[in-house]
Amino acid sequence: MGDNKEKTTIVLFSGELDKAIAAFIIANGAAAYDHEVTIFFTFWGLNVLRKDQKIAVKKGFLEKMFGKMMPRGAEKLGISKMNFGGMGPKMIKHVMKKHNALSLPQLIELAQEQGVKLVACTMTMDLLGLQQEELLDGIQYAGVAAYLGDAADAKVNLFI
Repeated sequence: MGDNKEKTTIVLFSGELDKAIAAFIIANGAAAYDHEVTIFFTFWGLNVLRKDQKIAVKKGFLEKMFGKMMPRGAEKLGISKMNFGGMGPKMIKHVMKKHNALSLPQLIELAQEQGVKLVACTMTMDLLGLQQEELLDGIQYAGVAAYLGDAADAKVNLFI
C-alpha cells in the first residue's frame, strides 16, 4: 500500500456484537475511502476472530476453561446493553436483516476483500490460550509494537 494513503487504526478490545459491528462498519467505510486500515484485536475482541467450530488443539486446564467460557466466533457474541439472556443479539440481527444491513460475518468478509489488515494480538492469544488454528484464515499475528507502528502514522486511531 502506498505511503501517501490516509491511515486508520482500530483497537478492538470488546467482544460485544454491537461494538464489533461498529468497528467493522468504520473499517469498511475507511477502506472504501481508500484508507489503509488496521484492526488490532486484543483480549475479548479476539473472540470475533474465532472460528465457529471447535478446533482440536492441545491446551492446559486454564486455557481449556477460557476456551469454554468465551464465545466462539462472530455469530455467538452478546451485546453490550439489553442482552436479555441472548435475546438482544437475536433482535439486533433481525433488525439488521430487515434493513438489509450486512451481518458481522459479512462485514468481516468485506473487510478482508477490501484489504483491511486484521491483526490478532499474540500476547493476548498466549494469555487466553488461543492458537492460530482456532482463528479465521487470512489474518495476521503481531504484538503491540506492530500496532503502534501502524498507529503512529494514522490520522484516525480508535479504541473500541
